[in-house]
Amino acid sequence: MSTIRQQDFIDSIEDALQYISFYHPLDFVQALEKAYEKEESKAAKDAIAQILINSRMSAEGKRPLCQDTGIVTCFVKVGMDVKWDKTDLTVQQMVDEGTRRAYMNPDNPLRASIVADPAGSRKNTKDNTPSVVHIDLVPGAEVEVMIAAKGGGSENKTKMVMLNPSDDVAEWVEKTLPTMGAGWCPPGMLGIGIGGTAEKAAVLAKESLMDPVDIHELMERGAETAEEKLRLEIFERANKLGIGAQGLGGLTTVVDVKIKTAPTHAASKPVVMIPNCAATRHVHFTLDGSGPADLKAPKLEDWPEVTWEVGEDTRRVNLDTLTKADIQEWKMGETVLLSGKILTGRDAAHKRLQEMMNSGQGLPEGVDFTNKFIYYVGPVDAVGDEVVGPAGPTTSTRMDKFTDLMLEKTGLIGMIGKAERGPATVESIKQNKAVYLMAVGGAAYLVAKAIKKSRVVAFEDLGMEAIYEFEVEDMPVTVAVDSNGENAHTQGPAIWKARIEELDSKLS
Repeated sequence: MSTIRQQDFIDSIEDALQYISFYHPLDFVQALEKAYEKEESKAAKDAIAQILINSRMSAEGKRPLCQDTGIVTCFVKVGMDVKWDKTDLTVQQMVDEGTRRAYMNPDNPLRASIVADPAGSRKNTKDNTPSVVHIDLVPGAEVEVMIAAKGGGSENKTKMVMLNPSDDVAEWVEKTLPTMGAGWCPPGMLGIGIGGTAEKAAVLAKESLMDPVDIHELMERGAETAEEKLRLEIFERANKLGIGAQGLGGLTTVVDVKIKTAPTHAASKPVVMIPNCAATRHVHFTLDGSGPADLKAPKLEDWPEVTWEVGEDTRRVNLDTLTKADIQEWKMGETVLLSGKILTGRDAAHKRLQEMMNSGQGLPEGVDFTNKFIYYVGPVDAVGDEVVGPAGPTTSTRMDKFTDLMLEKTGLIGMIGKAERGPATVESIKQNKAVYLMAVGGAAYLVAKAIKKSRVVAFEDLGMEAIYEFEVEDMPVTVAVDSNGENAHTQGPAIWKARIEELDSKLS
C-alpha cells in the first residue's frame, strides 16, 4: 500500500505539460535527424531543418514548439494498492486542475484551444480544460501517467474503418494515407489500433503514440510478432508514397509506425489510424508516494547542429508595395522571404467576415485586404519582451470554403498557411491570379522570430482567433500554389513517388 498525495499528482501534471510544450522527446529528435540526413528532396530537407532548428530554439527558450499547444490526453494507470491522501477530487478533476495551471502559467502561457458546446456555440473554456482522461485500475502500488498534448491538425486526420476479417491493414493504410493530405504536418508517427470494438481501436491507436520511436532498432533485429511485421510493412509502404515533409514530396513521410491490438469479434476487424505531427509531445512518469515526478531536462548538446541557409535564388519581397502583377512572376516551389505587413485570420474570423459581407456591413473598420496577404494563424500569447508568442500556420484546408469570397470580394491577393488546398480552391487561386504560400508547420517559435510588430485590428473577443496585423521581416515561405495553379502538394509527392519507384527498380 502507498499513499499518493493529491498535490503531487496535480503538480506533476502541470510540470509535465509545461515540459512537453518546449521539449520534443529526444527519440523523436533523433528520428528527425536521421530523416534530415537521408533526405534528397530540397523542399523536404529545408522543412525538416526548420523543424529541428525550431525544436532546439524551443528547448533553449522554454517556449512552445507549436502555437497549437494541443488538447490534453492522459492515460492514468492506478495501482489497486494505491491510497489517496484526499478524495475530494476525482482523477479527471486532478488532471484538469494540473492542465489549468499549466496552460495559465504566466512564464510560459499555453494556447487555450478547447471549446465547450461543440455542436453549438463552441465557446472557448479559456484554460484548455477539460482534458481527455483514460483511467485503468492495475495491480501494484503506483500511479503511472502517460500524458500528451495533441494538435488539432493531426487529430483531424484520424481515419477509422471496419474492415472485413480477411482485409489487408497495410493495404488500407497505403490507400488512406494520401487522402489525409499534409495537415497532420509530416514527418510524424502513425498510431494504429486494431481489434476490440470501434471505440477500443481508437483508444489503442492513441495509446500507441505514447511509445518511443524504435523502428530502426526493430529493422536491425528483425520482426518477431505479427504486429512487428505489420509495423515494418506499413513503414516501408508509407515512405514509398513520396509524400515527404510537409507534403512537398520526399523520402520520409513517417518516422515510425506504432500498433496496438486487442481481441475482437470473429466478424469484425476495426482499425483506427491516428497520426502524430512534427510537434510530437508526450512524457511518462510514475508516482510511488515519495513526491511529485522528477522530469529531467534533456541536454541541449543532444540536439543536432542543423542550419538553414537562404539560397541565392530566394526571392525577397516588400509586402507593403506588392501588387497583383508582381506575384504573377512567382513560381511553384520558390522560397520567398516576406517583409512588411500581413493580416491574420482563421476559422472564426473568416466566418464572421462572411456574415458581415453577406449582410451588407462590409469589412470591419481598420481591415483592408487590398493587395494584402492573410496568414492563417492563432498565436500563443506573448511573454516578456516578445512581440508575439509562437505563431506557426494552421491547416489551410479549413479555410477553403471562404476562399472564393475572400479573393473575389476583398482585394486579397494571397494566403499563407500549412498543408494543401482542395482542387476547387486551387482553381479559384488560378482564376483570381492569386498565390498560396506555405509556412512550415511545427516551426512556430522560429516563425515568430520573424514577426517584429503585432496588434489586434478586429474581433478582439475571439482571442487567438482575432484578426491581427503582423509586421514581418524575412519570414520564410514556399510558393505552394502559384498564379497559374501549379500545385506543389500534388506535383511534389508524384515526382518523389516515381523517383522512389525508379530507385527501387535499380536496386532490385
